[in-house]
Amino acid sequence: MVRIPAAAQHIPDMAALSNADVVAHARTGDEVAIRILVQRHNRRLFRTARAIVHDDAEAEDVVQATYVHAFTRLDTFRDEAQFTTWLTRIALNEALGRVRRRRPSVGLEEIDMTAEPRRGELLQFPTSLFVADPEAEFSRSETRRLLERAIDGLPDEFRAIFVLRDVEGMSTEEAASYLGIKPETAKTRLHRARKMMRGAIEKQLVGAFTQLFPFDGARCAAMADRVVRQLRDARSNMILSTD
Repeated sequence: MVRIPAAAQHIPDMAALSNADVVAHARTGDEVAIRILVQRHNRRLFRTARAIVHDDAEAEDVVQATYVHAFTRLDTFRDEAQFTTWLTRIALNEALGRVRRRRPSVGLEEIDMTAEPRRGELLQFPTSLFVADPEAEFSRSETRRLLERAIDGLPDEFRAIFVLRDVEGMSTEEAASYLGIKPETAKTRLHRARKMMRGAIEKQLVGAFTQLFPFDGARCAAMADRVVRQLRDARSNMILSTD
């Protein structure tokens, strides 16, 4: 029988710890703790950054920069805040900073907020694009790509609130605080983003209707062959019946 040292018996399973407890280990430079925090937050930070910079590679750069910033400044993190909230704000600031450097005259606040959507025009959108079952995920790949294309087509301001609110599942107040806008403004942008999403998806679907139930190529040729054979047989039968 293998005897486990007494000290080892008290080593916690760090993956089962809360963020606050893992952060406490990360403050000491514990690389296991840092890896766990990265794994826990990768998806949210990538989605958030991707919504702002609109590019996969740059979004990954934003996420990496976010982690470097956070883990080199853990002494500035106050435990009264949520670590996830703190990280997300760093990612948003990093992403927005990059966008402003590219287009210094454009900001999240510069947008026409006059038009409100009509009742019935809002897209009923799920709170997550990901599913746990690998087989179900495979079967939904085309749908996910369609939704991602529609999200990419949204203007920056609408894409940001849509991803934070409907993809990440944040509350309106929480998303508004991240973006530095009023909750009322966030609600209006979200309504308009959903309306745009609905229109974009419908447009893609209408274009795809012409490709439904394809009957071309080999199938078409085989049908032609069968028809020709049937016509030949009919003509042969008519000739035989007149003789």
